[in-house]
Amino acid sequence: MVSKRRILYGCLFLLILVIVAIPFIQKDAPPIIKATSEVSEVEDTRSLSEKMAAILQDEALDGASIGISVLNANNGAEVYAYQGDLRLHPASNMKILTAAASLETLGPDYQFTTEFATDGKIAGKVLQGNLYIRGKGDPTLLKADLDQVAGELKQQGVERINGNLIGDDQWYDSIRLSQDLNWSDESFYTGAQVSALTLSPNADYDAGTVVVEVTPGTTLGVQAQVTLTPNTDYITIINKTEMVSADEAKDLSIEREHGTNNIIIEGEIPLNGTGAKEWIAVWEPTEYVLDIFKQSMEEQGITFTGNWEMQTGVTPKDATILTSVKSIPLNELLLPFMKLSNNGIGETLTKEMGKVVHGEGSWDKGLKVIVDTAAALGVNPDTVSFRDGSGMSHKTLIPASELSKLLYQVQQKEWFADFELSLPVAGMEERLVGGTLRHRLTEGPAKGNVIAKTGSLTGVSSLSGYVTTLDGEKLTFSIMANNFLSDSVTSIEDAIATMLATHEFK
Repeated sequence: MVSKRRILYGCLFLLILVIVAIPFIQKDAPPIIKATSEVSEVEDTRSLSEKMAAILQDEALDGASIGISVLNANNGAEVYAYQGDLRLHPASNMKILTAAASLETLGPDYQFTTEFATDGKIAGKVLQGNLYIRGKGDPTLLKADLDQVAGELKQQGVERINGNLIGDDQWYDSIRLSQDLNWSDESFYTGAQVSALTLSPNADYDAGTVVVEVTPGTTLGVQAQVTLTPNTDYITIINKTEMVSADEAKDLSIEREHGTNNIIIEGEIPLNGTGAKEWIAVWEPTEYVLDIFKQSMEEQGITFTGNWEMQTGVTPKDATILTSVKSIPLNELLLPFMKLSNNGIGETLTKEMGKVVHGEGSWDKGLKVIVDTAAALGVNPDTVSFRDGSGMSHKTLIPASELSKLLYQVQQKEWFADFELSLPVAGMEERLVGGTLRHRLTEGPAKGNVIAKTGSLTGVSSLSGYVTTLDGEKLTFSIMANNFLSDSVTSIEDAIATMLATHEFK
C-alpha cells in the first residue's frame, strides 16, 4: 500500500512542474488581440510584426485575402507590410483617391454653379420666353435654393411666364449610372443617378434622392402614413402597408420600381411600433428638379401661361442669365463626402474633373484625371484599376501599399489640412466629425487619434488613414480585407488600429 506521505510528495512535485511550465506555455501561444479600450499595465515587449501576427490569427480571416501596409508618416519608410502589394478591392477607400484628385485638380475653394436663364425678356410682369435651368453638377442644390431663386424672380417683377420650363443637364454626359453598379443598389441613395441638374433632399447632399418616411397608424388594418421630403408629384407612392397588432413583428420594404418613379411600400407595421425612413433614388433627376422649382414659383405666385411644358433641352448660347446659385466650396463638400461616405458626391466629382480637365463630363475622362493625379502622388498606375469615384465597383483594384504611399505623399500638399479634416475621427460622436467611425474605437488611445476612411461592400472591408503611436510616431496605414464570409471584420481592423495606437518603437 502506498503511504499518504508518498502521495502528498507526488502531488507537490506535480504542482511545482506546472508552475515552472506556465511561462513557457504562455510564451509559445500568444493570445489573439482584440480591440480594447484599456492599455495593459504589463509592458508588451513584442515587435510590431509579432503583435500583428497575433491579430491575424482571427478565424474570421480564414480563406480571405488581406493586405496591410504601415509607413512612417514623417519619412515614408515602410514600418510593416503583409501582402502589401496584393491588389484588392478598396470599397469606399476609393474616395481617398477621389478626394485627393479633386483637391489637386479643382482646388479647395471650387464651387458648382446652377444658372437660371431665358431666351426672351421681361416685359412688365411677364417673362416672354422660355426659362432654363442650366445645371453644372451641383450636388448641394436644395429646395431652399429654388425657393430663393423664385423669390429673386418675383423681385425682378416676374409674375407670369409665357414659355416653357426647360432643364439643361448637358454639362455632363447622359450616362446616369457607373458601369459596375449592382442592380440591387440602383433604387437606393447608394446608387443614385448622376445628372448635371439634380437636387438633394437635405444637407447630407444625397443628390437625386427623396426621403421616404413611413409612420405607424393608430388603427388595426389601416395603412401607415407616408411622407416625402421634398414633397413632389414627380414620385408616385404605392402604399401597400397594413397596421397589425402590437405583438407582431415589423416587416416592411421601401423600394422604387425599376425604370419608373413608382415607390412601392409594402408590409406590416405593429401598433405603437417604430416607423421607417429611407433615401430613395429618383429615376431621371433632371425633371425632378423642374417639378420642385415649379412648386417654388407657385409658392411665390408665379404662374406659367398658355400650353407650356416642362422638358429637357439646351440653353441657347446667347441666353440671358437672370440669376444663379453656387454650392458650398469643395473643402466643405468633402465633409459629407468623406465623413458620411456619400457615393453620389464621389461620382459627381469624378465627372466634374473630367469636364474641367478634358472638356467631357464622363466617368472615362474623370477616372483618367484620378489615375493621372494618383500617379503624380507616387501611386504606380500599372498596378491599379479604377472603375468609379465612390468605390461601389467590385472591379476597382489597388494594393494597400499604394494607398498608404498616397496618404504619405498628400501630407506635402497645401490642401492637406482640408483633406485630413475630411477623414472620420475615431469615437467622436458628432456626426460630421466622427462620421462612419463615430461608433467605433470609442475609448482608449485610439479614440480621437485614429483618423481614417472606412470602406464596406459585401465581402470587402477597409480602413486607411493616420494614427500616432504611444511614443509619438505618426503612421499612415491601409488595411484591406476581401473575400471573407463573416458578417464583418471591422473588429480586426479596430484591433490593428488600437495596437498601432498603443505601440512603442523605442
